[in-house]
Amino acid sequence: MNAHVPAIKAISAPTQFVESKGRRLAYRTLGQGQPIVLCVRYRAVMDEWDPLFLDSLAANGLQVVIFDYSGLGQSTGERTYNPIALAQDAVDLIEALDLKDVIISGWSLGGMAAEVAVAFHPERISHAVLIGTTPPGPLVKLAEQLFFDTATKPDYTLEDNAILFFEPASPASRAASDASVARIAERTSDRSPRVDPYWAKENLGSGPVNPIFPADAVLEALKTTKIPLLHIGGDHDIIFPIENWYALNGDLPTLQLLTYPAAGHGPQHEYPEACADYIASFARTTG
Repeated sequence: MNAHVPAIKAISAPTQFVESKGRRLAYRTLGQGQPIVLCVRYRAVMDEWDPLFLDSLAANGLQVVIFDYSGLGQSTGERTYNPIALAQDAVDLIEALDLKDVIISGWSLGGMAAEVAVAFHPERISHAVLIGTTPPGPLVKLAEQLFFDTATKPDYTLEDNAILFFEPASPASRAASDASVARIAERTSDRSPRVDPYWAKENLGSGPVNPIFPADAVLEALKTTKIPLLHIGGDHDIIFPIENWYALNGDLPTLQLLTYPAAGHGPQHEYPEACADYIASFARTTG
């Protein structure tokens, strides 16, 4: 890791607001350098990012920007889980803050939003980092029913967190899950309100479908983009199996794949410092 010491830590970064197109977007920022804008997962607000991951990105010389989607958390506007609308949130925030050479990043559902941004709004984007997400189009391996049965519970226990985002068969991964939950809980004030679990459930579905992201135009754009793409995944992701990215490896000319062993849907929370180091190196050396 580089020797940058962020002046503001993730657990104390103040929430700020920007007005754009009739709604108010809530965001936080820490660190200085090339901006990385992070689109969060399903059922999450910006407080669900592991602060060690964010601090490690900032320590690597990146300006880290996290935010709440429209109508969720502390942002106003119409709530939706349509990836096109979520991508527009990120793009509008980037433009409002006048960010340039942006690393667009997203976890899970947020990864789909990042893919849309690359496809349709590439002007200010230099790199894309996709974390635990799915490619657009037909899949070679489907999700597991266990994800849908667990992700729709009103409240997550430590066991649920391990199932959803880690590899519960691995004692080391379970320990990493507990440690990540503890770090996320360290922020005790100025937290964004949680997403309504019943609304979120209505937007998820009851079981695996193929494709889960039916976006042919996005897939075609990724096949011709010059923007470097990095996907970071775990070898046992129960909702977005990593095998679906490897199946496209010959079709996406700028794609790099990083897969962690004995890891699940949230590799950046299991290996926060390592993932941050890799992302920073990817941005510095690729392009």
